[in-house]
Amino acid sequence: MAEAKRKPVFTKVGELRPGTSGHNVTVNVVDSKLVMQRGRNDGPQVRQMKIAECLVGDETGMIIFTARNDQVDKMQAGATVTLRNAKIDMFKGSMRLAVDKWGLVEVAAEPANFTVKEDNNLSLIEYELVTVVDG
Repeated sequence: MAEAKRKPVFTKVGELRPGTSGHNVTVNVVDSKLVMQRGRNDGPQVRQMKIAECLVGDETGMIIFTARNDQVDKMQAGATVTLRNAKIDMFKGSMRLAVDKWGLVEVAAEPANFTVKEDNNLSLIEYELVTVVDG
């Protein structure tokens, strides 16, 4: 008997926590800035590398999404995107959202009908790295 395909569970930005992965999130892109670009389209090397830091969010909060290579072009300010199988990376003690090769960045056909909650930026919260010792 064929297994029924599970409907993806969507997470809200405000629910994201350090060290978690497998998130499906629909967000609006508030801002996007290219932070690194190596290689040229017309250069001898085919391997380009582009990284952009994108401020994305929904009605529960905002977080910085690190877009890489072909993801960068999809993360235009004002776009609504669905991030599938996204994970939380830690960068200097703060959370960043990322989608690796096991995930997917999809630009939504319809804009989301929510207003981004801009006064709850999860990437501004600093987390102490706490070592738990069983005693």
